[in-house]
Amino acid sequence: MSMRVYHLFSGGKDSSLAAWILSKLGYEVTLVMVTFGVLDNWKYARETAKILGFEHEVVELPRNILENAVNMCLEDGRPTRAIQYIHEMALEYIASREDVERISDGTRRDDKVPFLDIRKARSLEDRFNVAYIRPLLGLGYKTIRELVNKIFIVEERESEKIEKGDYEVELRYMLKLKGVDPLQIFPKRHVQSRVIGLKMKMMSSAGPEE
Repeated sequence: MSMRVYHLFSGGKDSSLAAWILSKLGYEVTLVMVTFGVLDNWKYARETAKILGFEHEVVELPRNILENAVNMCLEDGRPTRAIQYIHEMALEYIASREDVERISDGTRRDDKVPFLDIRKARSLEDRFNVAYIRPLLGLGYKTIRELVNKIFIVEERESEKIEKGDYEVELRYMLKLKGVDPLQIFPKRHVQSRVIGLKMKMMSSAGPEE
């Protein structure tokens, strides 16, 4: 019986660690890189997916979702609501596919945004008849850091400088097109990560190694 899970993936340490844990639990993991077709930054997540040895695909979401998120940023003067909105729309878009029975992401116990509370998580599962799996939900920052340092080689840089597959890149780009400096909306100093190598062997998506 197939236990395929479609996992939202940016190439960062959290989504990579969540994928690693899913593989150890015996799931067949397909990494899903989300784009709006504005930039090709998803290719950085694809590079990480190949390093980790997982199946992967690129999913292009409707452009109006990105446009709505840009308007939220301009209305609020901060990115919180926009990022939450994009994440929820991405989960729903993938969950709505007929071939999808399980979806996953790398959200953590300590996350505030993006994060689905219990009510929203149950609603997602009920509306789309899927299982929503969050392998990092019970883990704190210290535990995640320990595991990441043991398993991965990680590059960490400020958000404006790191090459990553996060949909936030396209959101920042669209703000620039509207003549708005993203640093007026986003934190001026925010470090993000990208996995660029492995210290420990991954488990094959076909199952445990003999």
